[in-house]
Amino acid sequence: MNGHPRVILASASPRRRELLTLVGIVHEVRPANADEMRHANEAPMAYAERVAADKARAIAITDPEAVVIAADTIVVVDGDVLGKPAGVAEARVMLRRLSGRMHIVHTAIAVSYRGQLVSAVESVDVTMRSLSDHEIDAYVATGEPLDKAGAYGIQGFGATIVEQVHGDYFSVMGLGLRRLVALIESFGLRYDFRDGIVAR
Repeated sequence: MNGHPRVILASASPRRRELLTLVGIVHEVRPANADEMRHANEAPMAYAERVAADKARAIAITDPEAVVIAADTIVVVDGDVLGKPAGVAEARVMLRRLSGRMHIVHTAIAVSYRGQLVSAVESVDVTMRSLSDHEIDAYVATGEPLDKAGAYGIQGFGATIVEQVHGDYFSVMGLGLRRLVALIESFGLRYDFRDGIVAR
């Protein structure tokens, strides 16, 4: 069977939209609501994977014939999960904590199609260069850190403060494309460079 299943991105993230477009996956955007509070004693990777899966399920319930893609990205340092900062003050605290150190970015991806759901987590070691208080204040003033896990975005101004990335760069952006294609193809679908997602 040939054809192009509809693809829905269950996220309002502009970065994730850009990445799907980058590799030619035509999609519509339908942000999903899910419980994003971390449960007691929930391990960081399990937390990210649960949130991504819940987002995918929320959309798949009303559109089971579509390929629903959801993701969740968290930053972990010293075992603590750093989500999106509540404001400027918390963004500064997060950046001071990450300054000059290595942390882990976990990006979970969940894909639902025809009543089935698959998910995986990509983990990447990221080292941030040492930042002065002036640099932190200047970066926070751009507004970029305020809607990003860990208070930075590697694809924007934050590219100038990241020293090393050991792992999948696109996962740090919020959507590991290699992992996504593998999950989609586990349903028997096929990714084509020219045609995007194709039914076999």
